[in-house]
Amino acid sequence: MRLRTQLLVLLVASAGATGIAELAGAKNLGTALAFGQIAFVATLIAVMLRS
Repeated sequence: MRLRTQLLVLLVASAGATGIAELAGAKNLGTALAFGQIAFVATLIAVMLRS
Protein backbone atom coordinates (compact mmCIF):
# COMPACT_ATOMS: atom_id res chain seq x y z
CA MET A 1 0.00 0.00 0.00
CA ARG A 2 1.31 3.47 -0.85
CA LEU A 3 2.02 6.01 1.87
CA ARG A 4 -0.69 8.38 0.63
CA THR A 5 -3.27 5.59 0.75
CA GLN A 6 -2.19 4.58 4.24
CA LEU A 7 -2.51 8.15 5.51
CA LEU A 8 -5.93 8.48 3.90
CA VAL A 9 -7.11 5.26 5.55
CA LEU A 10 -5.91 6.52 8.95
CA LEU A 11 -7.63 9.88 8.47
CA VAL A 12 -10.92 8.30 7.39
CA ALA A 13 -10.86 5.87 10.32
CA SER A 14 -10.28 8.63 12.84
CA ALA A 15 -12.83 11.05 11.37
CA GLY A 16 -15.37 8.31 10.80
CA ALA A 17 -15.21 7.01 14.34
CA THR A 18 -15.43 10.55 15.72
CA GLY A 19 -18.48 11.28 13.56
CA ILE A 20 -20.20 8.04 14.50
CA ALA A 21 -19.56 8.69 18.19
CA GLU A 22 -21.05 12.19 17.86
CA LEU A 23 -24.10 10.84 16.07
CA ALA A 24 -24.47 8.08 18.65
CA GLY A 25 -24.78 10.68 21.39
CA ALA A 26 -21.36 11.19 22.91
CA LYS A 27 -21.56 13.59 25.86
CA ASN A 28 -19.10 16.05 24.31
CA LEU A 29 -16.56 16.41 21.53
CA GLY A 30 -13.73 15.23 23.76
CA THR A 31 -15.42 11.89 24.27
CA ALA A 32 -16.06 11.52 20.56
CA LEU A 33 -12.43 12.38 19.78
CA ALA A 34 -11.29 9.69 22.23
CA PHE A 35 -13.15 7.11 20.15
CA GLY A 36 -11.50 8.58 17.06
CA GLN A 37 -8.08 8.12 18.65
CA ILE A 38 -8.87 4.51 19.51
CA ALA A 39 -9.92 3.84 15.92
CA PHE A 40 -6.78 5.60 14.65
CA VAL A 41 -4.49 3.42 16.75
CA ALA A 42 -6.32 0.21 15.82
CA THR A 43 -6.10 1.13 12.13
CA LEU A 44 -2.45 2.10 12.47
CA ILE A 45 -1.63 -1.31 13.92
CA ALA A 46 -3.51 -3.02 11.07
CA VAL A 47 -1.67 -0.94 8.47
CA MET A 48 1.69 -1.63 10.09
CA LEU A 49 1.04 -5.38 10.22
CA ARG A 50 0.03 -5.39 6.55
CA SER A 51 3.19 -3.62 5.39
